Formats: sequence, structure tokens, C-alpha cells
Amino acid sequence: MAAMLTGAIALGWLAAGLFFFRFWRHTRDKFFLYFALSFWLECGNRVALGLMANANEGHPGFYLVRLVSYALILLAIWQKNRPRS
Repeated sequence: MAAMLTGAIALGWLAAGLFFFRFWRHTRDKFFLYFALSFWLECGNRVALGLMANANEGHPGFYLVRLVSYALILLAIWQKNRPRS
């Protein structure tokens, strides 16, 4: 049951990434690209967590991927809101 839920969560991250990627293709705004990459990293992280035997979500490797993913979101927001010179 846990593996099925992990797969469903990964599918949700993948779908969200595809959603933002579609907007990036239409607008070419880096904001949407960074969000898509972030969600795809989360998807890969969840897939790796589901495929590894005895995987522990508290392992630093999983947190490092999440840190990079959330840093991409923060970078996208910062770039979108910074003043233009």
C-alpha cells in the first residue's frame, strides 16, 4: 500500500511539472521552467524513495534533492520579483 501511495505522489509531481512545462513552452518565461524542473526533481526523489529497499526518508540524500528543488522555486520567485534596471 505504501508503494502505491508513493507512486501516486510521484505521478502528481510529474503531472504538475508537465503543467508548468506547457506554460513555459507558450511563454518562454523562466519562472515556469524552474517550477517544472523543481517538480520533476521531487518526482525523481519520490520514485527513488519508492524503489529503494528499506529507504529512509530521513536520509540526507533525499533532503538534499528537496533542498535543490525548493531552492529552484525560491530562485524563480526571486527572479520574477526583482526590480528591472
